[in-house]
Amino acid sequence: MKLTITSRHFKAGEELESLVREALEHVRSFHDGIIGADVVLERANNACSAEFVLKLNGKTLVAKETAEDFFKAIHGAREALVRQIRKLKTKEQRWD
Repeated sequence: MKLTITSRHFKAGEELESLVREALEHVRSFHDGIIGADVVLERANNACSAEFVLKLNGKTLVAKETAEDFFKAIHGAREALVRQIRKLKTKEQRWD
C-alpha cells in the first residue's frame, strides 16, 4: 500500500506519523483491497484536522475529522473509514 502523509502549517513528528500508520493498519484489517492512502494533517487556529483518502479497487473513500488534538482527529477519521468500508462490503455482498 502506498502511503503519503502531508502536514500543513506544521512539521509532523515521527510519533504522529506512527499514529497514522497504526490507524491505517486498523482500517486495512477490514478490507484487503486498499491500494493507497493519502493523509493530510492540518493545524489551523486551535483545531487539528485529519483527512484520509483511501484508494480501493475502483473506489475512493474520504474521511475528514476535526478535533482539538490530532489523536482525536485521527481516531475519528479512522472510525469513519471503518463505517464506510463496512457499508461498502455490505453493498458488495448484496450483489453477489
